[in-house]
Amino acid sequence: MDWDLFLAAAHHLAVFALVAVFAAEFALVRPGLAGPRLAQLARLDAAYGATAALVVAVGLCRIFFGAVDAGYYWGNHAFWGKMAAFLIMGLLTIPPTLSIRRWRDASKDVQGYEPPAKEIAASRRFIHLQAGALLLIPVFAAAMARGYGS
Repeated sequence: MDWDLFLAAAHHLAVFALVAVFAAEFALVRPGLAGPRLAQLARLDAAYGATAALVVAVGLCRIFFGAVDAGYYWGNHAFWGKMAAFLIMGLLTIPPTLSIRRWRDASKDVQGYEPPAKEIAASRRFIHLQAGALLLIPVFAAAMARGYGS
């Protein structure tokens, strides 16, 4: 079995799953969020974090066990640009995640709870910023795959 091929495919599938979960969260965080959608959003947000961890874990496996020498990554500016964009995405997810948890807890105590529009708008801004950082990741990945950044 070609271990490098397996790791590359696993990494790509994990990234696609991350984008899919992100898109679902992007669609759900909007005015009128309440009831079952709020519970669904909380589950999606947890899946988003777990999927991001999977992307990192498989990515690290690619670095240390893949066909390309790890030194290529450590010395590649495009790689570090990709890592910076991923880190920015992770940091930008913190405020929405905290809000989602707070909303989920409030919905358990108050029947028909609906998050304040101002908080939804603030979370949407962070999610839009995450989308901007996400767009940079495939650009850096494509540059890296073509030897740029070394």
